[in-house]
Amino acid sequence: MWPTIIILVIIAVLIISLIKIYNRLVSLRNRFKNAFAQIDVQLKRRYDLIPNLVETAKGYIKHERETLEAVINARNQAAEAGQQAAQNPGDPESMQKLMGAEAGLTGTLGRLFALVENYPDLKANQNMMQLSEELTSTENKVAFARQAFNDAVMKYNTEREKFPAVLVANSLGFQPAEFFEIKEPEQREAVQVSFT
Repeated sequence: MWPTIIILVIIAVLIISLIKIYNRLVSLRNRFKNAFAQIDVQLKRRYDLIPNLVETAKGYIKHERETLEAVINARNQAAEAGQQAAQNPGDPESMQKLMGAEAGLTGTLGRLFALVENYPDLKANQNMMQLSEELTSTENKVAFARQAFNDAVMKYNTEREKFPAVLVANSLGFQPAEFFEIKEPEQREAVQVSFT
């Protein structure tokens, strides 16, 4: 009788432990998905500002059409990559595409602002100054949201790699999550917007 009770207690403890591990992994996975949603909100705001910025610049930079089109194309690619990543923020391939698209967008925006420096009337345009200020603010919010996301991913990945959670994670499909980081040093810089 006692051996049966002891075996049942051991089985119950194991089951409770597995449930706790599973629930912890689900909680951490949801936390990093929520953190990505915060990035997504800021990126969408950024994507919404860019067409207004380009429209404002169009009137002044008529012969720089190629740069303006490159900014819009980069914005569209980044928005599409963002939508794919938002569907599954833990997917390494989607995150890699998003990071590449964001790096491309940052580069084209940098070229646009370099051009704007050559047009004093455009730099002094009230609408352009307001848009650039909003873009700078949004860039800062993206940076903070990215940091929160990466912190949540680190906690999730650390928890899923611990023993015995790694056994539960691997058997129940909890895949490692990808950090949202910029790989190339020149792309680590936020878009600098200054028309002073």
